[in-house]
Amino acid sequence: MSEEQATVPGCDRNGYFGDFGGQFIPEPLMSALFELERAFSQAMKDSSFSERLDRLRREYAGRPTPLYLAGNMTEGLGGARVYLKREDLCHTGSHKINNTLGQSLLAARMGKRRLIAETGAGQHGVACATAAALMGLECAVYMGEVDIARQETNVFRMELLGARVIPVESGSRTLKDAINEAFRDWVTNLKGTHYCIGSVVGPHPFPMMVREFQSVIGRETIKQCLDKEGRLPDMLVACVGGGSNSIGIFSPFIGAGPLLVGVEAGGSGRCPGQHGSSLTLGEVGVLHGAMSYLLQDEYGQVTETHSVSAGLDYPGVGPEHSYLKESGLATYTTVSDSEALDAARFLSRTEGILPALESAHAVAYAMKEAPRMGNDEFIVVCLSGRGDKDIDTMRKEG
Repeated sequence: MSEEQATVPGCDRNGYFGDFGGQFIPEPLMSALFELERAFSQAMKDSSFSERLDRLRREYAGRPTPLYLAGNMTEGLGGARVYLKREDLCHTGSHKINNTLGQSLLAARMGKRRLIAETGAGQHGVACATAAALMGLECAVYMGEVDIARQETNVFRMELLGARVIPVESGSRTLKDAINEAFRDWVTNLKGTHYCIGSVVGPHPFPMMVREFQSVIGRETIKQCLDKEGRLPDMLVACVGGGSNSIGIFSPFIGAGPLLVGVEAGGSGRCPGQHGSSLTLGEVGVLHGAMSYLLQDEYGQVTETHSVSAGLDYPGVGPEHSYLKESGLATYTTVSDSEALDAARFLSRTEGILPALESAHAVAYAMKEAPRMGNDEFIVVCLSGRGDKDIDTMRKEG
């Protein structure tokens, strides 16, 4: 790798966070990844790129998002004060727009006129379709048939925005398989296509790049905590599927004092196929071009996953999360489907805020921990998305 290519704390120039990351990909993709890394490095040094992205964050995405003291929730639980970092108030309804604005600007800078993406819950697909419409780019989104069935509203939103939604019929027909198909598309259409990956997964430089675009969440949170409380929080909590919202809020806080807690999908049990807990119950392996923790059987084959939340229904995780786990810089745990559903109802009824079921996993963990903490302490929960998309699922689950 050349000296001009971007590096970030914890990530070396070959794309490794400790022992995790790298580029385990077919040879035809190497030149595309080199081109992308070089373009990203150059863009980060270009003030005009940063200024345009900052302006879009403010005037289009609606940043900064509020840090909201959930007073009724805090009073009802007792113990620590609970703040919500309101990424659900971003344009398109989640943190995903932070990344897609950055990547679509980068694609246009590279002369790529077509974006492809994968999506599970649909939020990244909607955000990618939105950014593509804004930039005048063609957009195709790969989505598993299982997720299409449970996220019909987001499918319609993507199509309304001008994107083509491509059903994925292979494998488990969820997020993992959508990523597989997106990579297949990219490798055959490299010249004019940019793969706008949706999380901190995949081969280098994707985890580094998505981390950078999402770290605006944590940078804002630091300033807001200092303004409101005069200090950093005692605990930060965020859900973890691929892990972009959690890395986004964690990254500026790493090693700074607060306990960082990532919450995975505990699903309906601990047996294979019942959960999406890659860090908690998985082993180290290679998935989608990077070394990380993943769910696999004794023969190294990726196992199926389950979560009531489509965005956490994924058998791997971003390599930086694996590094944070191994180094002890963050803690990872699980929340079950039923606990997440209960937390979504609780937040809706106490605060009038309907969270995405992904975010509800983080809320559920905070509900357990706040009563165990002192009333002089405070927690920040990354409320990564709103729950409109999950209405049908919640209705069916009772």
